[in-house]
Amino acid sequence: MSYYFTLNYPKNLKPCSVGDLLRQLLVPRKWRHFLRIEQKIRVNGNYRHFNQLVYPDDKIELELDCVDSQQGIYPASGNLPDIIYEDQDILVINKPAGQKTHPNLAETNTALNDCATYLGFSPFVVHRLDMLTSGLLLVAKNPAVVPILNRELTTKIFHREYLAVVSHPEKLRASDTIALPIGQDPNDQRKRMVREDGLASITHYQVLTKSADTALIKLQLETGRTHQIRVHLAAIGCPIVGDPLYNPECRPDEFLNLTAYQMSFNKPFSFDKVQVKLPLGKNR
Repeated sequence: MSYYFTLNYPKNLKPCSVGDLLRQLLVPRKWRHFLRIEQKIRVNGNYRHFNQLVYPDDKIELELDCVDSQQGIYPASGNLPDIIYEDQDILVINKPAGQKTHPNLAETNTALNDCATYLGFSPFVVHRLDMLTSGLLLVAKNPAVVPILNRELTTKIFHREYLAVVSHPEKLRASDTIALPIGQDPNDQRKRMVREDGLASITHYQVLTKSADTALIKLQLETGRTHQIRVHLAAIGCPIVGDPLYNPECRPDEFLNLTAYQMSFNKPFSFDKVQVKLPLGKNR
């Protein structure tokens, strides 16, 4: 299937070659090769060789033929997602706590099933949220943008911030970094734990407000390990309120107080920055 993208080279940037432009846009090497061999990149209506320059305000058009054999088939759930942001390539939804990101086997009640209901076709996974975590989840509408967004994740262009309510606020500093390796808990397959042979994991936090018993903190991740925030906060003695796995004081009627509330990324095939933030009252 063919996908078309159009952009104007920004007026505030210096001229650069077509090849450098595509690298700046994080276009994968195999697609750069395709665009060159098939002459599917046009500048002001004409093909321009990769060593030729692009100038401010030039109009660039790209045509890609691509498929994604790893795309899942997500039957429609019949439920519409809570859409926070949408453009021609991307959908950002507010995933409720307790809902899985994507289905296993024949499940039809996950966030991606809801997206399939809205879109009329199966979306593409870019990242995931734990089932108990609520908040912003980005999915792609086509396979052309998936590797670019994945590169943004690995190069830290794609930023995500979380809010959490934690216990024992007296143990927290005003801000700090938790750098503790995380691995599988050998006694419980559902859980992770801090262990010397685990994967390097880094979490930054900042205290926003405090009460006698709890604190509201903002968190940023440098790595994306399973249950990373939950494990790191429990490891420093400040587990998330309502965490059934890592907070021994959790009550049965509590929900996990962890929300992905803000994300920012570069819109694929453009130089535009997108920032998405949950409206007040939607952070559960």
